[in-house]
Formats: sequence, C-alpha cells, structure tokens
Amino acid sequence: MTGRALDWLLAIAGGVLLTLMTQTNAVLARHTDALYASWAAHAIGAVVALLLVLAIGRRRPPPRTGTDSPNRTPRWYYLGGIPGALVVVLSAVAVNSELALAGTIALMLTGQVVFGTAADRLGLLHTPRRRVTAMDLAVAGCVLAGSVLIVLGGA
Repeated sequence: MTGRALDWLLAIAGGVLLTLMTQTNAVLARHTDALYASWAAHAIGAVVALLLVLAIGRRRPPPRTGTDSPNRTPRWYYLGGIPGALVVVLSAVAVNSELALAGTIALMLTGQVVFGTAADRLGLLHTPRRRVTAMDLAVAGCVLAGSVLIVLGGA
C-alpha cells in the first residue's frame, strides 16, 4: 500500500473511531453526566496509551529543527489534552441534544475544516503556512452546507 493510500485509510479509520468514541461517551453521559464521561474516557485512554508505550517501547523522536531546543519539548505543548477533554464533554452534551450523533459529527467536522484552514493560513502551532485557495473555501462551504442539510434533515 502506498503512503498516500495508507494516509487516507488511517484518516478514515480515525474518523470512524472518533464517531465511535463520541457515541459511547454520549451514552455514558446520558447515564451519568458529561464530566464523568470525559474523566472515564480519558482514564481509560491513559491506561491504553501506557500499555501501548510499554508494549511498543519508546522510539527516539526525529531530530528537531528551528528555534526549539533540540532536547526539550516546550511545556505548553502538553496542554493539548485540554481541548481533547473539552471535545469529549461538549460532544457528549451535543449528541444527547436534538443534534444527535450525525448532526454533532457534521458540525464538528465543519469546525475542524474551518479551523484547519485558518491554522494552515496563519501557521498556528508551528504548522507550515499555506495560502488559502478558492478550492479551500469551496470545500469549507460544501462541508458547512452538508452539515446544515444533516441537521435540518434530522438525520
């Protein structure tokens, strides 16, 4: 399998797993509350991550370039889990609303595409800057339109 095909497959698998995670957290939140569902998901995720690290072993990271110290990750990078925790809580609440699973995932995708385009343009979080094209705007518009159809159509 070529690198590009594998990238596509991994991205699709990630989307499926994100949807599965969102649904299971929403069901747990329905029986408990959204904050408890988030804590439970992250505790289980931490255990699984630890087991994977122990099973696979820690690989050396590639050499760093740029202004960052070659031996240290900036401490603020470790704050990346905060948005993840908020996603779990907010999605659990949204799935248990009139949006349901399909509407929640569609609107989350819209937010990801819009923010991703802005991050590419502005070079946020050390991503390479990329010019926003008319195609990028058309894609964002199509995703938004599709999300509106899913939500209003009651899917």
